[in-house]
Amino acid sequence: MQALEHARLALPVRPGKIERIEYEYIRHGTLCLTANLEIATGRIVSPTIGPRRTEEDFVNHVARTVDADPDARWIFVLDNLNTHNSEALVRFVAARCGLDVRLGVKGESGILHKMETRAGFLSDPSHRIRFVYTPKHCSWLNQIEIWFSILVRRLLRRASFSSLDDLRERLVAFIAFFNTRMAKPFRWTYKGKVLAA
Repeated sequence: MQALEHARLALPVRPGKIERIEYEYIRHGTLCLTANLEIATGRIVSPTIGPRRTEEDFVNHVARTVDADPDARWIFVLDNLNTHNSEALVRFVAARCGLDVRLGVKGESGILHKMETRAGFLSDPSHRIRFVYTPKHCSWLNQIEIWFSILVRRLLRRASFSSLDDLRERLVAFIAFFNTRMAKPFRWTYKGKVLAA
């Protein structure tokens, strides 16, 4: 998410006129939000806000989430981003689940050989921590994506942030507000009917 500050104040709403926002802006940098949506409650759990989204950042996020209830069974629903089936994530799951398996060598052999073998290991239903991957081009199946659209509509669109700290503070405040006032399970309404062209 970009911390964009409008270069000039918006022209306010007047009778017969909508609010007009100047197109010029000052860019203060970007932040990455990694979040979990607990589907039973609709709450955002263990959000991580940082400057990037590397393999290690994602593993640290998952570790922080799992540490909230270390003995529980965890199922994460994710898209197919490369950091979601990385070598570090495989090593984390093997260690946390106490699995004594040969992982192989990344790019050469075993579970770590390629992304498909790593994804197969991570999605094994016998593991206490497991990952379910949505099909490619089907991000709408992942409910956190619905929440991200709420975030964009309610906070980011048309907003002006004076700094990265301002963006971070408003993100944290929005998540707290959402969890206390708006969180509820999403209700799927699609009935599986064939779509007409």
